[in-house]
Amino acid sequence: MDSYKILWKRSAEKDLERIEPKHVARIIEAVESLSVDPFPSGCRKLRGVEHFYRIRVGDYRVIYQVDIKARIVVIYYVRHRRKAYRGTF
Repeated sequence: MDSYKILWKRSAEKDLERIEPKHVARIIEAVESLSVDPFPSGCRKLRGVEHFYRIRVGDYRVIYQVDIKARIVVIYYVRHRRKAYRGTF
């Protein structure tokens, strides 16, 4: 099975810079696993926007979009659960 390509938006990269380093490795590992399965158990589709999903990584949420035809996963945000959904879209 072909894998998906992971693309990081600049907003997600900035979010990672603000997170404590002890959490970043776990978040990156979870994002890399999306290249094999962009819809892992526990992922949720976000209401009100098409093709946007989120996964939980501890207290953090990774918000991403999946383009099935192009086989691309675009990471938009990595935010703490309290701030993940406020004015994001």
